[in-house]
Amino acid sequence: MRVFIHTGEVSGDLQGSFLVEGLKRQASERGLAIEISAMGGQRMAAAGATLIGDTVPVSSIGLFEALPHAAAALKLQRRAKQHLTETPPDVVVLIDYMGPNVGIGKFIRRHYPTTPIAYFIAPQLWVWAMMPGDTDKILSIADRVLAIFPGEAKYYRDRGGQVTWVGHPLLDKFADYSPVEAKRDARQQLAIAADATVITLLPASRPQELTYVVPIIFTAAQQLQAQLPQLQFLVPLARDTFREPLEQAMQAYGLKGQVVAQEDQLLAIAAADLAITKSGTANLEIALMDVPQVVMYRLNRITAWVAEFLLKFSADYVSPVNLVNMESIVPEFVQWDATPDAISQVALNLLNDPDQRQKMLEGYKTMRQQLGTVGVCDRTANEILDLAISKANNLTEYSA
Repeated sequence: MRVFIHTGEVSGDLQGSFLVEGLKRQASERGLAIEISAMGGQRMAAAGATLIGDTVPVSSIGLFEALPHAAAALKLQRRAKQHLTETPPDVVVLIDYMGPNVGIGKFIRRHYPTTPIAYFIAPQLWVWAMMPGDTDKILSIADRVLAIFPGEAKYYRDRGGQVTWVGHPLLDKFADYSPVEAKRDARQQLAIAADATVITLLPASRPQELTYVVPIIFTAAQQLQAQLPQLQFLVPLARDTFREPLEQAMQAYGLKGQVVAQEDQLLAIAAADLAITKSGTANLEIALMDVPQVVMYRLNRITAWVAEFLLKFSADYVSPVNLVNMESIVPEFVQWDATPDAISQVALNLLNDPDQRQKMLEGYKTMRQQLGTVGVCDRTANEILDLAISKANNLTEYSA
């Protein structure tokens, strides 16, 4: 069986790697030979997918932010379509990454109309639909939506989609996680004293965030260090190419601490008393590791102005932690509200007030209960394999 997976972003690559492992595991249990090709990143390749192209370096948010990557992104799209033409898959899996995935979905519908398409982690239109018709585009290409949030499942089902709620794949990753043991072990491995006060900063997984997010988070960190000189900062890399600019930024802002290798990101989170992070999938990892956090995000001012005043974009929440139950569990500071003063003050409160930290941890517990049950990747893999087999059986009956 040939499976083709198409995604982008660091988070898509992470979720895709879990899926590749699940597909291989479930295909083996069924006695199926399976070939998985993908447009994604190095995590998916390490999990066993044949990487046709690396889409992670061209990921961005916003029209103006995407322009520098447009030529490279189009080249990758052409490479994906060429691969699909030369090696037609038995099933296609799209993960998040709306614009490019809609393009691939339309290509499959046009050239291989009987090939089933599963959309795993559909775009969060149930939270913010910026353009009329976006939902119809998703449902027109997806035979099955494999939803990770309950709200996502309801949204697409209410609009006529064939939906299965599988739960969130990060549940599998942290099924047997012990925060106390993990913190102790992480500090030993990173050579950090048990009684040190540690803040982990997660500012960038896209190039644009080096420009718009890093200065805000690092200035907030600078302010915290002025009040608490004993602080140590850890900055784990989302991409190895970010090491030099982040090390230079730490030096420029006078922050005491270290940049941590990409493969040690979870150690850096586990070792922390608090995380200050951009919004994204990492927020859920931090929550599932029981580390208090402050979340922020900033875009190019022009992009933000267009989104807010021309497209009338608004969202109650942006962090996945708050989106699960649509309630405020972690503090968010977005665009105009994302100032170093606001972020540092809330971070300081969380460090100093045990009651605030405990309230957030209780919120994490409630959120975790709404993410489903362990076994997400295997359930998702079985849905995809069943979809391919069902379509193949229907074709065989039709031909007969």
